[in-house]
Amino acid sequence: MVTDYVLFIHGVNTREEREKATYADNLFRLIEEKANDTENNLPLTLKSIPLYWGDVNIATEQKLLSTLQDSPDWKHLWFREFREKQILQFAGDAALYISRYVGSQVVQQLAEQSQTMLKGWQPKDRLHLVTHSWGTVILFDVLFAARWDEDKIPGYPYAKAIRDFVFGVEPNPEKGIRLSSIHTMGSPVALFSLIDVKENPTLPNTTGTDINTHNITNTHDITPRLEELLENLYQSLGKKLLWKNFIHPGDPVAYPLATLMTQLVDGNGKYLDVQDIVMHNKELFDFFTQAVSQSVLALLHGGDAHSSYWKSEEVAQTIAQTIRRSAKQPVA
Repeated sequence: MVTDYVLFIHGVNTREEREKATYADNLFRLIEEKANDTENNLPLTLKSIPLYWGDVNIATEQKLLSTLQDSPDWKHLWFREFREKQILQFAGDAALYISRYVGSQVVQQLAEQSQTMLKGWQPKDRLHLVTHSWGTVILFDVLFAARWDEDKIPGYPYAKAIRDFVFGVEPNPEKGIRLSSIHTMGSPVALFSLIDVKENPTLPNTTGTDINTHNITNTHDITPRLEELLENLYQSLGKKLLWKNFIHPGDPVAYPLATLMTQLVDGNGKYLDVQDIVMHNKELFDFFTQAVSQSVLALLHGGDAHSSYWKSEEVAQTIAQTIRRSAKQPVA
């Protein structure tokens, strides 16, 4: 029997026990219910793969917080709890991951969990990625960024192991489970288009040699390998990769992706079927919401909006429909 693996990666400011990560339980339950409701004659076998990395940075962030609290001026600042529990953990998780030292620890943890949870997969099985917030950046970075190509860095073997799990990803594109759909929730990955090497200019050469210019190379760029994945999948399936990008109107971290991803990696619209989905819960659009949607009050509640995807019926329904649609695609 074919299994649909639904792999989750959470974003920043997620703190749970590693062995009992439950952040995706509610959403997966809703997805499973809607994918196998009474209207669908052919039941699907779904398996949840909730990868967890939220405990890697705790010690470093706590050390920084203790140092800040020792400052005689700390008690005079406004929003201290918000600074301690929201901004520090949000920015801290992101900043620490960018470093290769902490980033390698995250990659190692994700690789070890993947090897355990995906053990026993079969060639006809399908993989669906569901990422939230900074988790989107982490996943795309691990799969596609050149910074993990150097075999001397600690994260190299673990990044390679993760890449081997996904069909179409270099350096072994013929290995792994075929990726059937991507679902991004509250994703800031659009901002990382700013590091696309194809848009980087040339800088004047200051070495004193005869060479006038040299090209900039950015090891965080994801677009070359993402293009390779999309082409490999298209050659295998003969159909576009389904990608749903969920945006809560009040989530300040969420950005549209459809137009951007087409420009970056699929200029002819051949490989990707990307759709931005602005969530339309009726509670969001009453008179009060319309009145304050552009105000500071709405921004202060952005954290609630940013976490709302995990319990959204609309998100679960869309993911379930996409999984069923991908199940109808033939595999070469």
